[in-house]
Amino acid sequence: MSETFRQIVGLIQRGEVRISDHGYDELAADGIFARDVLATVADGIVVEDYPDYAKGPCVLVLQKDRRGEPMHVVWGIPKGASSPAVLITAYRPDKDQWEPGFARRRE
Repeated sequence: MSETFRQIVGLIQRGEVRISDHGYDELAADGIFARDVLATVADGIVVEDYPDYAKGPCVLVLQKDRRGEPMHVVWGIPKGASSPAVLITAYRPDKDQWEPGFARRRE
């Protein structure tokens, strides 16, 4: 597990979480419920890890909703801070852009 993801899971478990405005828009656009994202984060699989991202460390995580449908969620921690975990965006992965299982991009 990536260090960034471990920190994010811990923050969420402590209730130190925020959803960005963009995150709310994307959740609504793809019919994803915030409660599903929060409830399944600990079971997520890190697809891409960006510990040195300019705006703060972030990870792309493959999660599943309560129906078992895949969703990609980008979680981050603001640069220079240790809290909160921020849901940056979430979306349903496009089958044409991802390998089966949605953990690797198509080349």
